[in-house]
Amino acid sequence: MENKRRKPSIFDIDSLFNNMLRDIEETFKMLEEEFTRLASTAPGVKGPYYYGVRITIGPDGVPKVEEFGNIRKMEGKPVFSEEIEPLVDVVDADDEIWVIAELPGVEKDKIKVKVTEDTVTIRAENGKKYYKKVELPAKVDPKTAKAKYKNGVLDIRIKKVGAKQEGAVDVKVE
Repeated sequence: MENKRRKPSIFDIDSLFNNMLRDIEETFKMLEEEFTRLASTAPGVKGPYYYGVRITIGPDGVPKVEEFGNIRKMEGKPVFSEEIEPLVDVVDADDEIWVIAELPGVEKDKIKVKVTEDTVTIRAENGKKYYKKVELPAKVDPKTAKAKYKNGVLDIRIKKVGAKQEGAVDVKVE
């Protein structure tokens, strides 16, 4: 289909804006159709489907793009999963590491947290399945881990250590 729109003058802001909105709407419609087609071919995975990105700037000034949801890109193609990867923040505080995860709609007793000296693994299932393994920016003492869950937000705090600790520790969510 040939696009025969007239090119507006740079001084015709209303036309520029309307053309931009029309282009955005057409793009979203095309993406929705393609997504629906791809999702219908995903074996054994029923919706809803979640996908999002968060862009942050690290302390080194380098932008970091973090994807979340239950759609992954593998070999250039979308792969659908039953497990949703929650949005997670990791804060390197003075003597602690904080891991904050969004787990909406989950009951506290359905959350499993496992902490090693290098990682935090979060699993939850309450209708929706959540899974995320987080690499920590510093070594921690798994025995000091404390987790609280309120209003869909899981807050895990772990003390940093200099010495290596062995093994993983299950953490009770309060």
